[in-house]
Parts: sequence; structure tokens; C-alpha cells
Amino acid sequence: MDIEAKPRNSDPIKKESWRTVMTLAYQSLGVVYGDLSTSPLYVYKSAFAEDIQHSESNEEIFGVLSFVFWTLTLIPLMKYVFIVLRADDNGEGGTFALYTLLCRHARVSTLPNGQLADEELYEYKKDEITSGSRDIGLSLKSTLEKHKILQKALLVLALLGTCMVIGDGVLTPAISVFSAVSGLELSMSKEHHQYVEVPITCIILVLLFCLQHYGTHRVGFLFAPIVVTWLLCISTIGVYNIFHWNPQVFQALSPYYMYKFLKKTKKGGWMSLGGILLCITGSEAMYADLGHFSQLSIKMAFTFVVYPSLILAYMGQAAYLSKHHILETDYRIGFYVSVPEKIRWPVLGIAILAAVVGSQAIITGTFSIIKQCSALGCFPRVKIIHTSPTNKHGQIYIPEINWTLMLLCLAVTIGFRDTKHISNAAGLAVITVMLVTTCLMSLVMVLCWRKSIFLALAFMFFFGSIEILYFSASLIKFREGAWVPVALSIIFLVIMFVWHYGTIKKYEFDVQNKVSINWLLSLGPTLGIMRVRGIGLIHTELVSGIPAIFSHFVTNLPAFHQVVVFLCVKSVPVPHVRPEERFLVGRIGPKEYRLYRCIARYGYRDVDMDDVGFENDLICCIAEFVRTERSGQTSAGNNSVTGTSDNLLSEDSDNDRKMAVVGVASANSEGSIRMCEEETGFSPEIAVVVAAPPPVPRKRVRFVLPASPQMDTGVREELRELMEAREAGLAFIRGHCYVKAKRGSSLMKRFVINFGYDFLRRNSRGPGNALSFPQASTLEVGMVYQV
Repeated sequence: MDIEAKPRNSDPIKKESWRTVMTLAYQSLGVVYGDLSTSPLYVYKSAFAEDIQHSESNEEIFGVLSFVFWTLTLIPLMKYVFIVLRADDNGEGGTFALYTLLCRHARVSTLPNGQLADEELYEYKKDEITSGSRDIGLSLKSTLEKHKILQKALLVLALLGTCMVIGDGVLTPAISVFSAVSGLELSMSKEHHQYVEVPITCIILVLLFCLQHYGTHRVGFLFAPIVVTWLLCISTIGVYNIFHWNPQVFQALSPYYMYKFLKKTKKGGWMSLGGILLCITGSEAMYADLGHFSQLSIKMAFTFVVYPSLILAYMGQAAYLSKHHILETDYRIGFYVSVPEKIRWPVLGIAILAAVVGSQAIITGTFSIIKQCSALGCFPRVKIIHTSPTNKHGQIYIPEINWTLMLLCLAVTIGFRDTKHISNAAGLAVITVMLVTTCLMSLVMVLCWRKSIFLALAFMFFFGSIEILYFSASLIKFREGAWVPVALSIIFLVIMFVWHYGTIKKYEFDVQNKVSINWLLSLGPTLGIMRVRGIGLIHTELVSGIPAIFSHFVTNLPAFHQVVVFLCVKSVPVPHVRPEERFLVGRIGPKEYRLYRCIARYGYRDVDMDDVGFENDLICCIAEFVRTERSGQTSAGNNSVTGTSDNLLSEDSDNDRKMAVVGVASANSEGSIRMCEEETGFSPEIAVVVAAPPPVPRKRVRFVLPASPQMDTGVREELRELMEAREAGLAFIRGHCYVKAKRGSSLMKRFVINFGYDFLRRNSRGPGNALSFPQASTLEVGMVYQV
């Protein structure tokens, strides 16, 4: 069912060697399973927090163990390992991966500047519905495309899951570290440990968030050994407790004990399900972190290492508790009371390290999902720092989000001061994300996998009914801590909605007020002003037409650059865009105007290039477009013009010239234009060199062209002028917009636009920051948008 082909590795499971798979599986233990592996610290403590009376028959303890066993078996193992992990978006996973899959297969994307040319991207791969579910699948696809309300509901559902993941990023570090530190209860009185646990937990959390800016690549090599040591520790203790205290605990694996548990405990047992579901917290990370590993490696790590270790750990705790009914206070301690006294202190140290590793994984995951939301226009632009100089994908740090998470995490820890309320909050966040995944996965089965609607409904009914049972048990504890993820989700949903709504309205204003091409033609080749040396790079969100900001220049300023490039940097609903498909380049007006349009396309997991690299690639792509425009030839290199056939072109609504897909030219590629930057020399001329091998270096800045037939004089002159403009310098020009609601708008719209969106816009990063252009080369032009 691998519908979406992966770039460069269409079937990595077959091509990867077993050594590579085993290495990735080992590494995934530290990155993916840190959160899930620390759940034994607090599951039993949370489950028995409802004051359930324990009997000598052990029905309550065995019932909880039975619920834990079958929950771990059905949700992480059956649902995620065998089904959800197969729904990868070109190797990427997570809530937004499911959403972008649906966007591409049903055209329900909310990105305003989408183009038909985007559907020709390698990773887009939109398949037709041709199987037995053709009628139902096409009907569902048509319904989603026709009704805007359904598209908005789908977006809200995806954003809800995203917000709950962010909430989990607040709650998981708090409950993991707090539960690990709770082992100190065994060495001090009840009156004193409350004054020690909270400060120590806060100190560890502050250190954890302060270390984020260093990135995981510096200490990541320690993650897997720590988690492996922890899993080995809890499984060994579990085996010891099983055979030493109660080998009959294996009976609890029968689902009959779940029925006996609920029948005997009734409402108390049902409410305890909110604590039991914490045994699967972190399961979503298996899918969310799919882009860093392979399907097979994640499946192997969970099936053969994590799953059996967790089962043995929970069985060992149950075996110990089944023989210690009279120690009522020990039930509140949970995990540590079942650890043999001689090794409690070493286990405490390992548990704290494992909790830190698990917290690190969810924090990094929160950074990644914020970046995805920002790329798809659903979150304000934030400063994204890539912490690894070699492997940039996924290793990011967002200062604003990091400190926000830290403050919220400390507030939760200090405010609740116990794991009961924090676990109630974490349980609701975890199960809500899983419910959203189940709903989106059912749509993916029909629209993307072309499976029967009955199979999708069976998937939703089976797993959805289990998750709704846990969801109801968590929601009933709304006043006892479960309100925290709801409040956080509402806050982040409002931020996302306001930003997305304002962005759409701003783009609509740009489209309605763009300059007519006829107005431009009436100005003549000089645009009615003095053309000075250099390149003017005008940033715009438009993919067609001339932005209004340009008319402000030519009507109010006496001079403008000899070469003008209208640059649109946009996101597309795919995880990555291949370098050879990065740019769409076209011409606006006649050749003598020297006006170009360039659209740079990035996936939601792509890394933006730095300013120098981006500038060079941009100019080289324009030069390559100029060289191949008339002949329509295609170079044979890996990073070159990929073609100018009709299916790869897009026509501007304002009679712009057709746009061609032009790839990023690498320094060593053959068959494409590349830039040779050298020290300035004594010769006053700047030559355009046409040769197959690179010529002998001359101290200047020039284009090196591949071997070609006789070049047209006009093309040679245009390339020479482009090179001279590049040497003269490049200025980045962007609009500094002030968005205001129109007169007569509703009170709600005025509040959202004038206050909400304006506040977010003023405190978010601009497009110049995203492209890392130097401030000395950046010029802002103020404009008022009446939306």
C-alpha cells in the first residue's frame, strides 16, 4: 500500500541493507521511543488515583494490567505499526502528512497561491481512483472539492490535532520528569518530599529547555544508550518481580479481566481509564518521526524491543502490587516501590535521564510541527535555527516556541504539584491526537489508497470506539486538570485561525489590486524612469500579475534597477521539492524590459537556502531560462532545465510569458550555466564564456556556459547585461503592509484583522528574515491593505 513514491529511494525497505536498518532501529530507540518507554513511571499511579478499593482476589490489579496489555497491543502495535506507518507522505509522517496527502488527492489545499504546475512535482504523485471503490471515492472527492465548509472542517481537524501535539509538548516533560523525581519519596517523609520534588523538577526542566539551542546532534549519541539501558532495566526488574512475587500474573493477559474490572469498579474503573491510556503516550511519535528513519527500522524497534520490554515492566509491577495490598501509600509511589531496594538509587538516576530524553523528543517534535504549520500558512513566521551544520532536516530550534513551552511547563508543574492532575491533562491531549489521526486515516484509505469505504469505516469504528472510550474517561476529569490541553488548544487554534484568515484576505487584496500588464507596456522599455545598474528583487506573494508595490516605485521614484525580478517564495503541499524542480522562471513583457518572474517552491520540511546560495542559484536559473527560452532545449545534467513542455508550463492570467521549470545549478554540474566568482582583475570587460570545460580562471565575476550551437546575439547581450547587474549588486525590496478591515465590516472581522492579525504580523518574522537577506540590501515600502 505504498502509494506515495519516495524521492531517490522508491522502495527503501528493499534497497537498505540490514546493517542500515538495524542502525536506524537502534537510533530510533533514543529519538522516537523515549516518551513511550518512560510511561511505566506513572501509569499505575495514575490508574489507581481514583481510590479504587483493592481486594485479595487481585481483580482490580489484573484488570488494569489487562487493559494496559490490550491497549498497547491494539493501538501502537496494530494501528500504528501495521497500518498508519504505511500512510507516509514521501517518507514523512505526522498529522500534517495525512492532511497534505488529502490536499493533493482531493484539491482541498487552503494555500492561496497554488498552481497547476505544482502538481507536476516529483513528490506530488496524484493518482487516479481506479479500483473497485471508484464511484464512492470519486463522489467523496467531488464533495470535498465543492463544499468549502468541508474543506475548512478538514483544516480545523488537522489544526486541532496539531494543537494537541503542542499541548503534549508542554505536558509530557512535566509528567515525565516529575514522575522520575518522585522516587525521592522513598528516602524522606511525606511532609518533606513535596518541598523537594517540585524545585528539583523545575530545575531539570529549565536546564532541559536551556540546552535546546545546542541541538540534539551534540548529545544525541547518548539518547539511544540511555533508552536501551532503561528498557533493559525495567524489563529485567519486571522478570524478577514476576517470578519472585506472582508468576500467575500471566492470567491477566486474558481480556476477561477487563470485563471483571469494569463490572466490579463501575464508575471508578471507567474514570481510571484516563490514567491507563497514558501507557500509549508517545505512540504518535512513531508516525511523526517517520521522516528521520525508515518504516522497517521503526517497526523492528517497537516490535522486538520496546513492546516486550514494556509488557514485562507492567507485568512485573502488577505482580509486586498483587502481593502488597496493605501498603496503601506505596500505590501513590507507583513504579519505584516495585524496584528492589538495593538498586533503587541507580534506577532513579537512569529514570531521570530517560525522562529527559523522552522530553527532548517531544520538544523537538513540537518545533518540527510548528515549522510545518508556518510553511503552510497556518502559523505566524518564527525564527528557525538549524542546529546541525551537516544534517539539517528535523534538527531545528525555535527560540520563541522554546521559551513559551518552558514557561507553560513550569506553570503546570508548580500549579498542580502532583502527577494526578498532570496525567489527566496529558491523557486528554494524547487521545485527542489519536482520534484525529484515526479520522484522517479513514479518509486517506478511500481517497489515496483507493480502498473500500467499508474497510475505512471498519477502521474508524474499531479503533475509534476504543479511543472514544478513553476520550470520555479523560474528558470527565475536565476540572481535575484535563482543562489544560483544551485551554492551550483554544489559544493556539485562535492564533492559527487569525493568521490564516488574515493571510488569505491579504492575498485576495494583492490579487484584486495587481497592476495590469497593459499599464506596464504603456510605460515603454525604460518604464518611464532612469534604469540604474543592479538587480531589484521584489518580493511578492503573487504567482501571476504585477504587484501594486511596483507601481508605487515607478510612479514615485525617479530611478529603478536595470533588471527587475518579481520573486515569490511559496510553500507547496509536499515535504520536499527536488533542487531540479525548485524554480519556475518566466518573463514579463518584451525582452528589452528585463522583467522576470521567479517562483521558488519549498516543501513543508525543506530547509531554506542562505542568502548567498539563494542569490547565486536564482541568477543562474534566470540565465539558464534566457539561454534556453528561444530554442526550448533541455540540458542533460542532474540540476538543469527539466523541460519546457506544455505540461510543465503555466500561463499568467495577465498575459505574462509562459514559465519554465528550471533547476538549481550546482557548481560541478555539466550542461548548465554556473557562476564563477573570482577576484576582480585588471580587464575592464566582463566576458560571457561559452565552453564545455571551465575556461582558465580570469579574475572577475562571470557565467560559465556549456557547449552549445551558435548563440543568438540578443541572448548573449541579455546574459551580459544580467551578469553586469549581478556584479553591480542586488537589492531586496518588500512591502511593509498595514492590514485594516474595510469600512462597514462586521465587528468580529474588524477585531480579528485590526487587532489580532495586526498584532501577530508585527511580532512575526518577515520574508526577508526567512531568506536571510542582509538588512543593508533590504528596502521596505509601506502599504495599507483594506481587506
